[in-house]
Amino acid sequence: MALGALVVVGWTFMQNRFQPGSSLDAGVTIGIDDMPQSLDIRSDSSAAAERLLVDNVYETLVTVDQDNKLQPGLATSWKTSDDGLTVTLTLQSGVTFSNGHTLDASDAVWSLQQNVTNKVADVDELGDLASVANPNATTVVITLAKPNPTLLRALSGRLGIVYDSESSSADYQRKAIGSGPFTVADFQPGHSLKLARSDTYHGTKAASNVVEFMQYSDADALSKALTDGSLDMAAPVSASTATGLNGKDGLTVKEGATTDKVLLAYNNGTDSLLSDEQARKAFRYQIDAAGIASAQPDAAGALGGPISLLEPGYEDLTGLYPHDENQAGQMFSYFGAQYLTTVNLVVPEEYRSLAETIKQQIERQPRPTVNLEVLSDEDYAKRIKDGKWELTVMSMDGTDDAGIFADPDSIFHYDHTEAQQAYADARAATNDADYEARMKAYARLISEDAASDWLYTRKCFTVASTKVSGYPTSMINRRMPLAGLTVK
Repeated sequence: MALGALVVVGWTFMQNRFQPGSSLDAGVTIGIDDMPQSLDIRSDSSAAAERLLVDNVYETLVTVDQDNKLQPGLATSWKTSDDGLTVTLTLQSGVTFSNGHTLDASDAVWSLQQNVTNKVADVDELGDLASVANPNATTVVITLAKPNPTLLRALSGRLGIVYDSESSSADYQRKAIGSGPFTVADFQPGHSLKLARSDTYHGTKAASNVVEFMQYSDADALSKALTDGSLDMAAPVSASTATGLNGKDGLTVKEGATTDKVLLAYNNGTDSLLSDEQARKAFRYQIDAAGIASAQPDAAGALGGPISLLEPGYEDLTGLYPHDENQAGQMFSYFGAQYLTTVNLVVPEEYRSLAETIKQQIERQPRPTVNLEVLSDEDYAKRIKDGKWELTVMSMDGTDDAGIFADPDSIFHYDHTEAQQAYADARAATNDADYEARMKAYARLISEDAASDWLYTRKCFTVASTKVSGYPTSMINRRMPLAGLTVK
């Protein structure tokens, strides 16, 4: 079954690219709040490394658009066998790396093999690989021991990067040899990253000759640099920074969609009140998730389940537990006073305000009371790991990360046999349609069982000079392709 179109469909913002050499052939400076410590995405598992380098310096076999849909990358098309065990990718021809070496299927095979051998971050996402072969220069054949319906998704990220097999000894921590529209001109870890247009790029050349990222650890300093013109753009920025700069002369603030999910997570362990199904459901009725979503400046909308709008298997589940304090009160009344006493709501500082709102909403009932603890990041991580909590506010930011609720050994300790089987069925899917349908069923099951309370999806924010154009606005917390970026 064909899973990819033969026609390359790029990011929508790249449909009207400027040609280098025009009056717009200039440099752009971008402020960011995190900088990778290494250029080697295989060893630096940070989101920053992937966000800044993928689609700019490095290219992947498959890519995604601003709607998080899979699109052709270095592979112009692909086919998956009916049994889901063989994926055949057809690569572009005439592609070279920035050092002039030819990129072909042998490099793709070598890169995949290196991921496995070196146990690159998230390598398990490739699934059970039986073999990887290149029958010719433009064909890669991946054979699996069992189906992996998210393999192509994995190949759109760091695991799908194609490296130069002839440059295996290069110092990739400080040097990048990619096939993308930019090369790395200079890198100062923790400070700056300068990209220069690649004159050997096989596609349409980048609109800007230089793109430089500058790290700002202070939000006020970042805002000042935008207003005084030291920066052309900043992305992604916090909701508070975006709000503070909205309406400023010469600047424009844009919002975009993400897969980030903010949830009131439940500890379903046997020692927790939330191990009781009725208690979990009572909390979901008691919490006004829709009201919270409408009040949070970073909220794109209420969620209701473990899959966001931009992920396969999404269904609007917000109607399962409408805010109903009478229903919650009736359900809480079944518990004796000695059982329904105090719950521990443990959060890091960033969620203090939201946690205070949740505490107030819960305590509208006579019982339980809420012991709110706001901890340092280090202490918070330890408490969650040790399982000494009942409720916490946290975010999940990956595509296809809902599977964590099928793992009884996860931090949520959610152990539900039917949910585990439903997720296993989804993972056994041999095509996209079956995978999406089965993930939808899985998501509904665990939401109905109130494994947690999924409050809202996040939006991301970009602030840029009105002279800047050609930049993405959605999914920029995950990747930021800038080939179309330019400044007047």
